[in-house]
Order: sequence, then structure tokens, then C-alpha cells
Amino acid sequence: MRYNLQDNQRFIKIARGSLNETRHWLRLAYKRKLLTQEQINIIKPIIDELSPKLNAYLNSLKRKSDNT
Repeated sequence: MRYNLQDNQRFIKIARGSLNETRHWLRLAYKRKLLTQEQINIIKPIIDELSPKLNAYLNSLKRKSDNT
């Protein structure tokens, strides 16, 4: 691994924040009629799938950190 455990945890937290920001901008784009409901229906499940995966990965890193 190129980076240490703390760097990896920080990166995942930033990614999680970016994912939440993406949710915000998607809602705004839909509200402003920049995206259609069909487009949202394609994008939203991907975002919804990523959120628990990022949390699970972060939790696994925390467990790994606790065991060292």
C-alpha cells in the first residue's frame, strides 16, 4: 500500500463528503430542470449503492486500525 492507514481513512472520508455533495447537486440539477427524472433514476441507484460501501470500507479500516 502506498499510503498509510490514516491517509486511507482520510481519503474515504473525503470521498464520502463528495458523495453527499453529489447528492445535493443532483437534487438541485433536477429542481432546475437540468436533469430529467429518467437521468436521476439511472444515477441515484449508483450513488445509493456507494454510500454503504464507503461506510463499510471505512469501518473495516477502523477495525484494522484498532487491531494494530
